[in-house]
Amino acid sequence: MKPMTDEEGAPPDQYFAELPRVRSERSERRFLYRGELLSFVVDTGIFSSHGLDPGTALLIENLALRPTDRVLDLGCGWGAVGVAAAKSASDGHVVLTDVNRRAARLARENLERNRVKNAEVRIGSLFAPVANETFDVIATNPPFHAGRDLVLRLLSGASDHLAPDGRIVLVGKGSQGIRFYQQWLESHWPGPVSVLGRGSGYRVLEARRSSSAASASTPAEPGVGRRRFVGRSR
Repeated sequence: MKPMTDEEGAPPDQYFAELPRVRSERSERRFLYRGELLSFVVDTGIFSSHGLDPGTALLIENLALRPTDRVLDLGCGWGAVGVAAAKSASDGHVVLTDVNRRAARLARENLERNRVKNAEVRIGSLFAPVANETFDVIATNPPFHAGRDLVLRLLSGASDHLAPDGRIVLVGKGSQGIRFYQQWLESHWPGPVSVLGRGSGYRVLEARRSSSAASASTPAEPGVGRRRFVGRSR
């Protein structure tokens, strides 16, 4: 079933605010990932408050994690990416971060609901919660409505938090300027940039920290290592 979409414009109570003012209206959503039915609580005042948006679903489908990866879910919202990453990197560790305190509470609850033990949630903006830490993969659906300057700060700071041969994987759509950010990465990023997937107007970008590692590896065939993440309203 097609995931429910979030609002096209910026919400009246910004999801990237630390303390949302909109009244809480919780609901439950269930999604199938790698043959397992996962259960989530979502709420107003956070990103994709009605359910899984198609961009995040596409991001999850294209992560292709290794079992031992250390992953940062940057701007985790209610935790869809972080939970899926923890299930995939079962022998690794996932850190979920968000500046929105309501989102962080939900993410913690959703880790518990899905019996995830190899992940934790931290509160803070951009890379402040993970200072001096590095990851194999940074996964993010950036807060485009917060403005270009913030997104560029995110991209500029990402390489300092990647292990050698690490990568950042992000998703966006044309109306959010994803082509501009792709061009920016191609001009400024210390390594190769590629498009991992496209769909519903979105594209998933991957930027690797080390060009030598990319040239030494063999690209996977399309679809290899991916698992469909299917949303269903309850």
